[in-house]
Amino acid sequence: MSGFADLEVQVKNFHEYGYLVLPGFLPAGLVGRLAPEVDEWVSTGLRQLSIDACLCPQEYDPPARVELQMDAHGELAAYAPLLELLSDASLLGSSFVFHHLHSDRRPPGGGGKSWHHDYEQHPQRDREYPMIHALHYIHGLQPAMGALAVLPGSHQHVAEKDAWNHLGTTELPGEVLIDELPQGSTVVMHSALFHTRRAAPAPLRGGGPRYMIDASYCRTGTLWPPVKPYWRMVLAVGRERRLGKGHWPELFADRHFDEYGRTSTGMPS
Repeated sequence: MSGFADLEVQVKNFHEYGYLVLPGFLPAGLVGRLAPEVDEWVSTGLRQLSIDACLCPQEYDPPARVELQMDAHGELAAYAPLLELLSDASLLGSSFVFHHLHSDRRPPGGGGKSWHHDYEQHPQRDREYPMIHALHYIHGLQPAMGALAVLPGSHQHVAEKDAWNHLGTTELPGEVLIDELPQGSTVVMHSALFHTRRAAPAPLRGGGPRYMIDASYCRTGTLWPPVKPYWRMVLAVGRERRLGKGHWPELFADRHFDEYGRTSTGMPS
């Protein structure tokens, strides 16, 4: 897909549609430092250890280090142009907190993921406080990597995360398919927006790996459920590294979270 509206128009319409598409949002230098960190995170097993610790916290310890301890990942979590965008009243407003970051590299020909949303609320009951996911496609998207499809406006429908799982990755009326983006592109979504990762059609499989770093943020004013049992450690790293350089005082404050209770795999969308 091409021809996205300019950012001002997208932000104005965010309440209605629930997503923004930002081609080439990240600078090349940051992208170049992120890719080897993702490779290390996946290839050394740290990503799998982080998932195991979320699935079975009684059996598995947290990984030896977390994503925010990697230089470029920490920089990405507090990337000033993103935080400034999130501070717009149409998105999160002036006070928000970092929720989590997942980093992944999916192999060529990787499978899809059924329609779902990622808004953390147990049980799902309202959308009073917005939560945002920023999906960073550091090597961009191509049809052979598999597409992202979103259903505009679906974030206004209160439902459990897996309410549409039975639909698989099927095409839905009114969906927007995002399958062509340049390096360093970002899709910003209201976390309650239903979306799916659609596998590449068989004739196109064999493209390069699909890199995606998923960073999430929430408006303050309520207690948010964490998705990782070691969430306090993650936030402490953000504070210790002074990510955000003091311009975002609530960004890594743990007082905005409830206690951990496992409700998901801790895997990126």
